[in-house]
Amino acid sequence: MPEQEQDLRITDPSTASGGWGSLEGVAGILGKEGHALSTAALLRKQNKHDGFMCVSCAWAKPEPPHLLEFCENGAKATAWDLTSHRIDPELFARHTVLELEGWTDHALEQAGRLTEPMRWDAASDRYVPASWEEAFAGIGAALKGFDPKEVVFYASGRASNEASFLWQLFVRAYGSNNLPDSSNMCHESTSVALPKAIGVPVGTTTLEDFTHTGCILIFGQNTAVNSPRMLHQLEDATKRGVPIIIFNPLREHGVERFTNPQSPPRMLTAKSRLLAAQFHQPLPGGDLAALTGLCKLLLEWDAAGEAVLDHGFIAEHTHGFDAFKASMQRFGWEEIEARSGLSRAALEEAARTYVTADSAMGIYGMGLTQHRLGVEMVRMLVNLLLLRGNIGKPGGGICPVRGHSNVQGQRAVWITEKPELAPLDRFAELFGFDPPRDKGMDVVETAQGVIEGKVKAVLQLGGNLTRSLPERGLLEPAWRRLPLTAMITTKLNRSHLVHGRSAWLLPCLSRIEIDRQASGPQIVSMEDSTSGIHPSHGQREPASPHLLSEPAIIAGLAKATLPPNPKLDWDGWVGDYTLIRRTIAECHPEWFSDYDARMRRPGGFLRANPARKREWRTETKKANFLALESLEADPDMPLAQGAGHFQLMTVRSNDQFNTTIYGYEDRFRGVSGSREVVFLNPEDIAALGLAAGQRVTLETVAKDGVERRVRGLQVVPFDLPRGSAAAYYPECNPLLPLWHHARASHVPAAKSIPVRLHAEI
Repeated sequence: MPEQEQDLRITDPSTASGGWGSLEGVAGILGKEGHALSTAALLRKQNKHDGFMCVSCAWAKPEPPHLLEFCENGAKATAWDLTSHRIDPELFARHTVLELEGWTDHALEQAGRLTEPMRWDAASDRYVPASWEEAFAGIGAALKGFDPKEVVFYASGRASNEASFLWQLFVRAYGSNNLPDSSNMCHESTSVALPKAIGVPVGTTTLEDFTHTGCILIFGQNTAVNSPRMLHQLEDATKRGVPIIIFNPLREHGVERFTNPQSPPRMLTAKSRLLAAQFHQPLPGGDLAALTGLCKLLLEWDAAGEAVLDHGFIAEHTHGFDAFKASMQRFGWEEIEARSGLSRAALEEAARTYVTADSAMGIYGMGLTQHRLGVEMVRMLVNLLLLRGNIGKPGGGICPVRGHSNVQGQRAVWITEKPELAPLDRFAELFGFDPPRDKGMDVVETAQGVIEGKVKAVLQLGGNLTRSLPERGLLEPAWRRLPLTAMITTKLNRSHLVHGRSAWLLPCLSRIEIDRQASGPQIVSMEDSTSGIHPSHGQREPASPHLLSEPAIIAGLAKATLPPNPKLDWDGWVGDYTLIRRTIAECHPEWFSDYDARMRRPGGFLRANPARKREWRTETKKANFLALESLEADPDMPLAQGAGHFQLMTVRSNDQFNTTIYGYEDRFRGVSGSREVVFLNPEDIAALGLAAGQRVTLETVAKDGVERRVRGLQVVPFDLPRGSAAAYYPECNPLLPLWHHARASHVPAAKSIPVRLHAEI
């Protein structure tokens, strides 16, 4: 049954991450999902070389690992996948799809694992059981009737390297490069910025750099919620006296202090360790001006005679320094302070700490990437690091923190809409077909194509696109007009209910389940945020005997859709995943030579990264400075002006992972019982005559003729800059215009949305 709305409870936020609150959160979900004892025992193998890789975040896996190498959110993700709850045909017999649309996101996934293939029956508005043969034949026949360029094949970052490789190979053999993925919504700004700056699309740091660094700067990344296992590396750094400087509009308590759950003395005394030496709160999008201020200070100090720049490194390894230096002179301190929301004194404090360290790391998340100038923000952080030679030396480097557990790995095996990033000539040679050479659709272009009627079908390898994409008011009606939707999935979510005129649910094994094929139990692999590739062994018996693995489903679709081709050995690949890894290595030996053997060694292996060795594979053969043109992070949208106008950031809670909602407890922000809230500065609340808990409506300030509103949000006081607001993703996606995205990468600009607030009567 759908859950009932709960009453909002506002309390003082937890002052530390980890600790007893984390243990209580894990115990709570283990009890709720069932199999509590066996799942708790299984957690000891999470993120271990002979165990399974977490299905949640992509943070690095140390070797040797901690005794318990999982965090609260990782344990929740495991319990969520291994739930004892099942969705059988009886659920759909009792409820039409329209009735299920009234359920919350949490209730839909809480219903349990899907157990057999289903197709939507239009006459009854219900999903009904289907055989795998029927599903493959029906989808294959439909795909044969479409122009491949009108079909989109989305991939979620949870899919393994093996499944992702087969997915893109199937799509390209079909004749399409429409391969959007979850990176398009978060770190595509990284994938565009870093190749131009340093010649690689990924970060340069490894876990070893945390043991050598002298300073850590974190921009727009809430470690306690989005990558809690990194707190171990941050705690170890603070023990050595390494200063951690955080830039985040929200005062996130969980990243300021940490109580290590694996430290009995700290657990017994409830003592926490202060992680943040400095916590600066820029305005939403103010990081661009803050980074400019930091760079400007270093240039001014060096010009005044202080030796703060690494001139030897700049001369030997970089290009464009003079143009960059000249661009910094365009921006005065009045503008920098106004745009950043930070004083010159605050920026000087951070800059002084940075220049006194022999090495420094720049860590960042979507607080930088999800802006109109998200690409420029990433490159400004690179500029700051280049000024002191902090790329390509121990303890230095740039560290984008990826979200999905294998979003970086699937991009490495060519899940991309950009044909120039895939070895198409090698594909043609190895597999005997001519891959398409035209650019495919990313997620923004996919959504626009659906709205305009140009897209005819969407197949999803995981994910929840109708919930995670912007412009919901226009997108959902258009999505229902699609001739075909098909979802490879483990659980029910909103995108299964907002479906096309023909719709299929294809339930797959979880990564944590044993995947038995012709050659025996299989191993899959994935890549973490530091380019470390690790094996993952299934541990639990499948939730249903009718489930297939992701590679088996992809192969079934391919065989039903494509003409026979003896060089595309779908049955052989599914029978033995070692053959998939061998094929990947044949496609790109530099990255994947001896893939299978190296993956099986303790700790796995690091994919090659020339920038770590100061080999710059850019057009100039050097690392490139960016000459900045503007400090306005989100041009084309008005800044908050006047009473009731705010710059809105969408955020995630302690009790969710992307669109998966585990519960309603955000203890780091002191909110429980509801996600229908908006966080405001207490002074703004008072100035508007509002009260905590009062219901308000947010509407987007945009002159494009589209009405975007979210009603019924309750006011929650929080420590963030005046004129700023925060609310949960994906609930506030309806406020985000589809065209409001990073100019160079198309990442939706969800961290700065101009809104107007109205009190509800």
